[in-house]
Order: sequence, then C-alpha cells, then structure tokens
Amino acid sequence: MQSKLSGLIAAPFTAMKADCSLNLPMIELQAKALAENKVNGAFICGTTGEGLSLTTDERIQIAEKWMSAAPRLLRIIVHVGHQSFNESRALVAHAQRIGASAFATIAPTFFRVTTLEQLVDYCAHVADAAPSLPFNYYHMPAMTGADLPMHDFLRLASLRIPNLAGIKFTHENLMDYTRCLNFEQGRFNIFFGRDEILLAALAMGATGAVGSTYNYMPAIYHRMIEAFNAGEIENARAFQFMAIQVIAVMSRHGGLPAGKAMMKMIGIDCGPVRPPLQNLSPAVLESLMRELEQISFPELASKIGAQTNSSVLQAMGQA
Repeated sequence: MQSKLSGLIAAPFTAMKADCSLNLPMIELQAKALAENKVNGAFICGTTGEGLSLTTDERIQIAEKWMSAAPRLLRIIVHVGHQSFNESRALVAHAQRIGASAFATIAPTFFRVTTLEQLVDYCAHVADAAPSLPFNYYHMPAMTGADLPMHDFLRLASLRIPNLAGIKFTHENLMDYTRCLNFEQGRFNIFFGRDEILLAALAMGATGAVGSTYNYMPAIYHRMIEAFNAGEIENARAFQFMAIQVIAVMSRHGGLPAGKAMMKMIGIDCGPVRPPLQNLSPAVLESLMRELEQISFPELASKIGAQTNSSVLQAMGQA
C-alpha cells in the first residue's frame, strides 16, 4: 500500500462540450491548474465529476486522460461507483492497469444497502477486483441513504478488505468522523468531504480533504490550514468564513451547475452539465456573477496571499 495522502484533494468537474460529449483536452488545463495551486490529488468521476451520469467507456477515457495529463506529484483517485456491480469491477481493474494511486466507490443509490454487513459485503466484492490498489469507501449518506456508522464500518471492513485504505467522509457527523480518525491509532486515511466546515474537521485532527471548491479557490483553504497550524484561530475562522460566503452563493444558484460556471470564471471552461441536472439560465447566471463579484470572487480567492483577519473580512464586505 502507498503512504497516506494528505492536504487538499480536488474533486474535478468533468469538462463537456456544448452537446454534452466529453471535452478531454480540458483535463490537461485542469491538472496543470491543480498542481500549480499545490493541490495534492484529484478524485475523479465522483459527484462533482457527474460520474454516475457517464458511461463506463467515458469514465475509462477520463481516467486515462487524467493519468497521462497529471504531473508526477498529483495523485489520482478513481471513483468507480456504479449501479452495476460488474461495471464497478471493470472500472476497478482498469484503474489498477493504468497505475492510479487509489480507487473509491460510493454505495449503490437505487437498490440501497441498509445494514453494515450489506455494505461491507458489497465493498469487499468491488475491492477485490484490484487487491493491490488502495481502496476507499465514499461515505455520502445524502446521496445514498446509507447513514451507517463509519467507525463500525472500519471495524468490520478491515477484517474483510485487505486493501482498505480509508474513507472519503462526506457527512456532518463529526463524532463519527473523529472516531474514524482515531480507529486503531489512526491506521486509515479519513478524507473530510465538507468544504464548508473543514476548519471543524481540522480541529478534530483532519489531515486530508476532498472537495469541489478546491478546484477554484484552494488558496483560501491553504491559508486557513496554515493559520490553524500556527494557532491563529481567528484568522483560520476568517478564511473559513470566506469559503462559506462563496459556497453559499454557489449553492443558492444551483450547486454543481453554478460550480461549472465558476470554473469558467477562473479561465477553465468545463462546459454544461448533463441531464437531469439543468444549466443556469441567463438570468440566474447573471445573478450568480453579480453576487460573486460583490464578494470579490474570483480575484480574492486567487490572490489571498497572507492577508490578516481584518483585511480578509473587509474584502468580503463583512468588516
């Protein structure tokens, strides 16, 4: 198994052309931007990447392009979750063949798991398609309905899944998250997946995080982490609040489709979203851009530097 992965890991958007076909060349620009902004990895074809709206062949093409485009230090985690068990296993085997750093699966979202035993059994059968590749379970109860205790998942899964490496923990249950961090003296990688409360996870001991907003404003989070590690809690809170302000605007304007529009604002055009998601109307897009401008996005997010707490709040219109 590889060593633990820490720091920021982006969940990239899948770039598409106007007809919703893949825009694979854009991956080169995405990978370059992440590396230049000191993001340590890319969690591809997940929720932000519209993975479950893509065909298996498309996901294979995306994984191959990320592997060829990514700089050496940018680690690639391939999400293989699928409604078809066999398709998941095919994606796992492919991830191993192309030399991905790790893979992950979310629980099924149609025929759902309801017990820990079901979940562990499902994950074990997916994971053994690539026994030498680190496996992470993608815990996101908001999408799967599988609101099961992950501490107990680790206890059971560690006995069944030899290549279990950790969990992408996209949930607000900080008690369960902290228990996972401390399971068997911190044996597993527990990536935190809620960008808007990353500071709370840092206080609990988080060392790695996966999120969509690390695509377009990683500098804010780098400064927040630096401030937290230096014991500058007020500054850390200010940077977290900056991120919250941006996320609130993005969420009000459609979530993922708004995120793609924001990528275009920073110069990386990831195109439209696929149905059933809906692209922003001209009126909503105009509102999004106006509200983001009021909080100085994207300029402030990319030029954050070493600003103080008061100047950060003033720039966000909150002083």
